Amino acid sequence: MTVSLETATNEPRIVALVRLLNAIDEGTHSFEDLKHRIAEGGKRPSTRSLRRYLSILAEAGFPLHFDRATNSYRFAGGYSLKRLDLSSGELFGLVALRSLGASIGGTIGASIDEATEKLVGTAGRSARAHVESGSPVAFRLPEIALDQHGQRAFSRLSAAERASRSVRFSYLDKDRKRSVRTIDPYGFVIHAGRIYCVGFDHDRRDKRTFALDNVSDADVLGSTFVKPADFRIEEYTAGSISGVLHGGEPRDVTVEFAPRVAKAAIAARVVEERRVEHRPGGSVRIAYRVADGDELVRWVLGWGAQAEIISPPDIRARIAELSREIAEKY
Repeated sequence: MTVSLETATNEPRIVALVRLLNAIDEGTHSFEDLKHRIAEGGKRPSTRSLRRYLSILAEAGFPLHFDRATNSYRFAGGYSLKRLDLSSGELFGLVALRSLGASIGGTIGASIDEATEKLVGTAGRSARAHVESGSPVAFRLPEIALDQHGQRAFSRLSAAERASRSVRFSYLDKDRKRSVRTIDPYGFVIHAGRIYCVGFDHDRRDKRTFALDNVSDADVLGSTFVKPADFRIEEYTAGSISGVLHGGEPRDVTVEFAPRVAKAAIAARVVEERRVEHRPGGSVRIAYRVADGDELVRWVLGWGAQAEIISPPDIRARIAELSREIAEKY
């Protein structure tokens, strides 16, 4: 085999660069440690040579940096040379995640797509081919369509949540009344194509939920806050179908579903707490623990004559009232 003079001359440097990349990928080595890791035949490179190698890698696009806190060289932003070994189930999940991001759209959908792309790049060619072949899962979710003001509000409030900073903004409520609010953003809820921020309202001294497309002039403040250790966004939204509405004390509402929709009703886990009772003939009764009775009433109406609210009496009367109002329109 014939080796060109250029290849033979550069081969020691190429070996050193590969070793250096692997050492940086470990993320635990100081400058002097790197000299030891790439030493050839016990001969360590000079300080000047190592700096030149680092410069070559940086110019080639490798996102390396020196972490002063740990006195080590490492890659930034989760970058790694290591390939992920994904199982078939994990690949399925990755493909489904990309499809979910495409269905959601907007800023959150773009973030999901970026994260998926990074995972695909880390997993190697076979994973990329599998993901790019198309998703076996179709999501039918309302697209998140924030206007320019909503996008700006989401960007600022999500950044403030991550940094534990308070935010002041102008808010237009559902009754078209405008007010200036100062909150500590705790988390976000996505429902029916809209994004809501759950936060502690300084003036109301309680948690409130704000639709981001009704937020304007958001300003991240210098003051910081500490999120309650027991706050979980999943638990806060568990008693609401939308995750947004919160009335007084949670209450039980029992609904009976006809046999033809019983399986679908059981599958529709709209709130966290519920009890399912199978009835003679194939119908089911489901007792839902809800934070807002009217919200469940509106949801039950979507089942038409296949669902009937059994109790409590006031919620049953409420759906009868709404049914009469609807009938009058037609």
